[in-house]
Amino acid sequence: MRTLLLLLVLANVAFFAYTRLDTGAAGEAARLAQQVQPDKIKLLTPREVAALGPAKVAELADVCVEWGPFVEADRVRALAGLEPLALGRLLTQRRQETTTAFWVYVPPIANRAEADRRVADLKSRGIAEASVAEINQRYAIALGAYATEDLAKARLADLARRGVANARTGARTQTLVQTQLVIRDPQASVLARVRELAASFPGTDVKVGGCDKG
Repeated sequence: MRTLLLLLVLANVAFFAYTRLDTGAAGEAARLAQQVQPDKIKLLTPREVAALGPAKVAELADVCVEWGPFVEADRVRALAGLEPLALGRLLTQRRQETTTAFWVYVPPIANRAEADRRVADLKSRGIAEASVAEINQRYAIALGAYATEDLAKARLADLARRGVANARTGARTQTLVQTQLVIRDPQASVLARVRELAASFPGTDVKVGGCDKG
């Protein structure tokens, strides 16, 4: 009788151990099935990131918005527009040399004093980047330099809307030191505001993509 009882106890112990091991194996298999599959991870290109839209971009990590390039006068104005966002260390500036092929200008006049007067008038009307450019002992008024003719024409159209009727575009190769503004991990509201501000800065571009690791 005691032998039979001992056999029953051993059988129950063995059955319990088997069921626990089987459940553990099934649980481990389930956990493995739920894990991320590394072969299905896809890195997004800057264009694909931009296509996600502001809300989705804001949920990603290590995403940067680059806005520019700016000449000095426009850089100061752009920073003033961003100031209410209180970006702090999220905002950095990167200087770069840009070779431009086109410029927007008011045709040269012979008198430097008159050129200075026109520049002062333009600046009083909010066109802070206006400056005098000497060409063959005559004085044009430079209103911006751009890498492509389309960007120069966009600037010209903006100036026409602001009452500058005698400006024109032309070919002119030169090297400028300009600035890119970089915002790291922007919230959707920040990205929307940058795009809104960019409309007032013809010749600049807003790009969304991975942050520069360098």
